[in-house]
This record gives sequence, C-alpha cells and structure tokens, in this order.
Amino acid sequence: MSAPFRFPKFFVTNPSPCPYLPGKVERKVFTELSGRHASELNEALGRIGFRRSQSVAYRPSCIDCAACVSVRVLAAEFESTATQRKILRRHADLEVSACKPWTSDEQYQLLRRYLAVRHPGGGMAEMDESDFADMVEQTPVRTYVIEYREPTVSGRPGKLVGACLSDQQGDGLSMIYSFFDVGPDARKGLGTYIILDHIIRASRAGLPYVYLGYWVEGSSRMAYKTGFRPLERLGRDGWRRMDELQRDLPLEEPLALPTRRDRKRLLINA
Repeated sequence: MSAPFRFPKFFVTNPSPCPYLPGKVERKVFTELSGRHASELNEALGRIGFRRSQSVAYRPSCIDCAACVSVRVLAAEFESTATQRKILRRHADLEVSACKPWTSDEQYQLLRRYLAVRHPGGGMAEMDESDFADMVEQTPVRTYVIEYREPTVSGRPGKLVGACLSDQQGDGLSMIYSFFDVGPDARKGLGTYIILDHIIRASRAGLPYVYLGYWVEGSSRMAYKTGFRPLERLGRDGWRRMDELQRDLPLEEPLALPTRRDRKRLLINA
C-alpha cells in the first residue's frame, strides 16, 4: 500500500521593497520541494507560475500589484529576428556543455564580475562561495549548469564566458539564472545568445517550452523577454499568447526578488 499523497504546505514571506518597481512592495508564497515527488510537484507548480530556487518553489503574492507575469517561449514555433540570427552567427564558435550541478571557482568569479556590473547593490551582490554552491547544488530536480566557453586551444578548455542554471522538465527547459561576461572586451549579446541556445535545444529535444521566469510590466530590466516570439503569458484564464492578448485589448489600453535568507536558502531574482 503506497503512502498517501500529502498536499504541500505553503508559506508567505514578509513584505519587502520590490526590486523591479520603485515604491512597490513585494511578497512571495512558497513551499518546500522534497521527497520522492519533488520533481512532479515542481513541474505542476511551474505550470501555474511558480519558480524554483534551491529546494523551494515560489511565486509572487503581492497585495496590490500583479505586474509579475510568468512567460514562456513556444520553442517549436520560435521565429528568430534578423538581429537574433546575427547573434547566433556571432557566437557559433562557442563550445556549450551541459554540466552536473556542481560549482567551480571559475563559475563563481564570472558571477561576481557579472553582478558587479549588472546588479551592483542588488539582492545577490553579497553572495559568497557557499551561497553560490547552495544556489546551484541544492536541487531536488533534474538540473544542469550550461557552460559557454571560448573554443578549445591546444587541448585546453577555453575561457568561460557564460553559464546558465537550468532545469529540464517534462514540458520544457526552465532557465533559473544566467550570467555571463560583461567586461569591456566581452562578446556582445551573450545574454540573448544563451536564451536562443536554450530555445534551439528545447526544440531539437521535442520540448515545447522554454520558461523565462517573470516578465514585469513597467520594468526595463525585464523588457528583453518580450523579444522572443511566440511568447505565452500566464493569466487568470491560463496560458495565452502575447500577440493574442494585444489583439484583444482596446487600442487605448496598453498590454498590461531580493535575496532572502531562510535556512540557507536563497530566493533568487527571476
């Protein structure tokens, strides 16, 4: 006789300043992913807008704001723009490897440089090596670190220029967090290339979606996500294409996570 299914317990974080919209306050609802059914629970929650951070699944639960919207790319139907095709050609020489979720000093140093330029003073800016290891290695689901390196020279691996912590789910790839070289001599468009690479790989594997996390209306930091089409967003009536929603709206109406330490878990920005 199998053990009875236990409905997960959900908790709510204390309100804190929103990292995306000035003057707003954010709150999250979360639950623990543990036990033999952790993967199934994570995928079920992912389909209703939850994201994974270590062994926690969370989603926004703000009292007076609903700007954070889950979005996913339809991988098989994806149509690249001229600019995106140019980026694919530019970085075609990079060597891509799907690695087990174990951290390295090379990854950590790349993350530190990325955060210093792109998110100075942000919720993840004070992450130490132990925090980074927890973020990557504490996973109850099928997770990889996708590494992007310069071409091999004389048999030695090339320089690490990008990485993405990604979950492989039954219906697609979920991009948890990506970081890449942003120095003055860095390749241009690496962040876009990493997303494009995930879309291509999902399509080739027969996985229908690439989950990009939350798009935040009114946040310039999240605007790039709408550049990957066709894109679906999650609303009260389920997942719908962005272009369908735009057609449904009246012409005058526009289309409408700091780090939290809790038992050594980090709720990372999506």
